[in-house]
This record gives sequence, C-alpha cells and structure tokens, in this order.
Amino acid sequence: MRKNNWLALCYHTLFVLFIVAPLLVVIAVSFTGKGYISMPTTGLSLRWFRAIADAPDIIDAFWLSLRLGLASATVAVLFAVPSALALTRYRFPGRGALSAFFLSPLMIPNVVLGVAFLRFFTTVGMSGSFFWLTLTHVTVIFPYALRLTLAAATGLDCDAERAALSLGAKRFTTFRRVILPMILPGVAAGWMLAFIQSFDELTMTVFVATPGTTTLPVAMYNQIAQTIDPLVASVSTVLIAGTAILMIVMDRIVGLDRVLIGKN
Repeated sequence: MRKNNWLALCYHTLFVLFIVAPLLVVIAVSFTGKGYISMPTTGLSLRWFRAIADAPDIIDAFWLSLRLGLASATVAVLFAVPSALALTRYRFPGRGALSAFFLSPLMIPNVVLGVAFLRFFTTVGMSGSFFWLTLTHVTVIFPYALRLTLAAATGLDCDAERAALSLGAKRFTTFRRVILPMILPGVAAGWMLAFIQSFDELTMTVFVATPGTTTLPVAMYNQIAQTIDPLVASVSTVLIAGTAILMIVMDRIVGLDRVLIGKN
C-alpha cells in the first residue's frame, strides 16, 4: 500500500487547519471575560456560557429550531423515500423532468425563496405559523434528502423483493422488511443532512420568521446586529460541542461510515 509522502501530509495538515481554524477562533472567543468580542488574552472565563441561561430568547429559539429540524427532516424523508423508489424502479414519460423538478430548489437562491414565500404568506394571510414555517423548510431541504436516498436506491437489487413477493409477502411488508433495510444508510444520511440544513437555515428563514417563530440562527443574527458581546460565540461553542458528541454517539451506535457512505 502506497503511503503519502511528507509533502502530501503537510498539505493535508494545512488544509485541515484551514477548515478548523474558524471554529477554534469562535471557541477561543467564547471563553473571554470581557464584554466585547476579544481573544481570551487575560484569562479564561465562563461568563458568557452562564449568560446563555439568562437569555430566554436564545433558549426558546434553540428548542424551536430543534423541533423544526426534526419535523421538517422527517417529513422530507417521508416524501423522499417513495419519490426515490419511483424514480429508480419505474420508467415513465417525463421521469427526468420530474427528477429535475424535485431538485430545483437547489438551483434557486434561498434569498429568492425567502422573498417568494414572504410574498405568498402575506397575500394569503398564513404567516406566523409553525406549520407553514415547517413547509418552507421542507421545500428547501427535500432535495438533500432525495439525493442521498436516490444514491442508495439506484442499482438496488430487486431479486430479494421478488423472492419475498413470490413467497406471499404483501407489498408493505416487503418494503418494511426487505427494501427499507437495504436503503436505510442512504435514508439515515439524507435525514441527518436535511436536519442540519434545516437547523442551520438563515437566509430564507429570516424573511418568513415572526416573533413567535424565531429560530436559533435568526436569533443569533439579531443578537449580532444589536450587540457586540460574545454571547453568540458561546452559543456557537455549545452547538459545536453538541454536534461533536452527537457524531461520537452515532459512530458508537451505528458507525458513521455506514451512515455517511453506506459501508456495511
């Protein structure tokens, strides 16, 4: 097996440092004790982590973003699975056009979608609802769930399905016991990517969010626009730590290689 030489290792190290450096800066700023954004040159402090507990708007926005991400990612996957199976298993006129239509939100800037949704909701009087906010997020994240589910469903061996049907299994039982386990890594990866996209969505959400449906990214954006304190940095550090813990737990339970790239 050929190993990388020292030059390639140096390049990879610099590349990883370039990617991780902004996160390290955010983490370092969150431990400052000053009332403005500054590197912790005078000692470490947990002042701004304690300040999170005194910011109910940030806490409420976090729980709203969590519920919104769970709901929108789940709905997106529920639509993505039958769509992917239909696109990969059946040949019908307009299949390519239908696939392009499903993936079209990827080609539209989120700011354009935000303006369009704002105009639509204002016209019909539907703004300010968690349901409609979930619908907008499903529209944006559905292509991400569909792409990974399509990748898992493409080239799916149909022999096991035919065998189950020939032995008398019903279609739903065949799907639940045979097809779904075979495409589960792609479905799980699509759900996870859709959840991340929903939880992190700002550009479109800032147009359709209301005081009653303010997500965490919108609340952090408002915080940055109004103040210069490092509260946002401490919230970001908590999210980074939570994401790292979640990835470790997923790796221990199911294995990240199986979820992300479908390895057995």
